[in-house]
Amino acid sequence: MSKLTLAQANKIVEVAFAKAREMKVKPLAVAVLDDAGHVRSLQRQDNASMLRNDVAIGKAAAAVGMGIASRTLLERAQGNPHFFGALSAVTQGKFIPQTGAVVIKDKDGNVIGAAGASGGTGDEDEAVCIAGIEAAGLAWG
Repeated sequence: MSKLTLAQANKIVEVAFAKAREMKVKPLAVAVLDDAGHVRSLQRQDNASMLRNDVAIGKAAAAVGMGIASRTLLERAQGNPHFFGALSAVTQGKFIPQTGAVVIKDKDGNVIGAAGASGGTGDEDEAVCIAGIEAAGLAWG
C-alpha cells in the first residue's frame, strides 16, 4: 500500500483552493490527513472564519476514520444519532459527520487518507476536495 506524500497533500490543497475560486466559494480551509488521521497539509484562506480549520479536520477525520465519505456518514448519523454522538464524544468532538470530506485512495483502492473542507456548502466543500485529489493523481471515495 502506498502512503500519502506531502507533495500530494499540498497539491490537493492548492488545487482545492483554485477550484473554490473558480466556483466562487466563500473563503475556506482545506485539511488533508493521512491514513492514521494525522494532518499532512492544512491551510485556511484569507478571511475564512476561525473555526474553519477545526471543521475541515473534523470532516476529514470522520471520513478516514470510517473509510468512507462524510456525506455517507451524515446519512448514517441521521438514522443512528446515539452511535454517532458517542463517536463525537470519544474523539473529543473531532469527528464531524457532515458533507465536505472524501477519502483518498491509492491506485489499488486502499484508503491512504482523507481531504476535508469547510467554508462553502457541503457540496462545494466536497467538490473542491475531489478536484484536488484528482489533480494529485489519486482516487477518492
